[in-house]
Amino acid sequence: MASSSTVSVEEGLEELTLTVRWSGKEYTVRVCADDSVGELKRRICEATNVLPKRQKLLYPKLGPKLADDSLLLSQLNLKSSLKMTMIGTVEDDIIVDQVDAPEIVDDFELGQDEVVDIKDKEVNKQKLRRRVNQYKIELLHPCRSGKKLLVLDIDYTLFDHRSTAENPLELMRPYLHEFLSAVYAEYDIIIWSATSMKWVELKMGQLGVLNNPDYKITALLDHLAMITVQTDSRIFDCKPLGLIWAQFPEYYDSRNTIMFDDLRRNFVMNPQNGLTIRPFRKAHLNRGSDRELVKLTQYLLAIAELSDLSQLDHSNWESFSEDNDAKRRRHS
Repeated sequence: MASSSTVSVEEGLEELTLTVRWSGKEYTVRVCADDSVGELKRRICEATNVLPKRQKLLYPKLGPKLADDSLLLSQLNLKSSLKMTMIGTVEDDIIVDQVDAPEIVDDFELGQDEVVDIKDKEVNKQKLRRRVNQYKIELLHPCRSGKKLLVLDIDYTLFDHRSTAENPLELMRPYLHEFLSAVYAEYDIIIWSATSMKWVELKMGQLGVLNNPDYKITALLDHLAMITVQTDSRIFDCKPLGLIWAQFPEYYDSRNTIMFDDLRRNFVMNPQNGLTIRPFRKAHLNRGSDRELVKLTQYLLAIAELSDLSQLDHSNWESFSEDNDAKRRRHS
């Protein structure tokens, strides 16, 4: 019995229908020629729940090429109806899974021309449109009219996922609940992590984020909501806010959305809406002095009165907060 993953494809793009054998079953996966091997693994994950990093794809004629996530499927000369084998395990111990995961700390610099090229390139717009069709956001709580939107990363933004502790609360970024409670007055909150939904739900549940009486989380997004983009020299995944805007156009758009992430490349499709947060690492050493969320609370509340957040340069958020503090002191 085969499981099918249906994908809407832009007119004019070559669609590939591949069959993946795994654990005694065959799964039909539809991708496009301009997708990468990494995107193929994401689609396989959607069908099988085997995380991309746990997948080994086997097809005799391609050999080790299927191990390179950056290769485009068009470079492999894949034919529709091709059958390949996947080796991989669905793991239950998500915490072990995260600790074992390779750490990616290289937030490479992209030039301004590269950023403009990425967000304006038609192939990336097509990928975003396909993702809108493929990935449906499930609301935990209704969107609120008149509120702005805050999109938050997890790893190194809200939580130190590389350190170990007997209690996960020891790895939570200081002032997290105070931060979320304060900004909830003006912002709907969406959590978006480049990990599996199972891990997102587990970690947010352990930290008490999903059932806090002082604020509500609008939705959770995982790695399947991301898209793969490329420059002349790099291929990487990012988090396109257009996915959210397309599904909730009556509530959110580029003018009322801000995203926090410790990796700048994650908001390359919408650079005017991204704020690079200082990563929270080595929790045991830094939790006594880290006040990033306290300062960001002040910034978010200060800009909440503005009609268009996309006109701000979020890289200067600290000076904006300081200027507003000075103005308040002068008028007090």
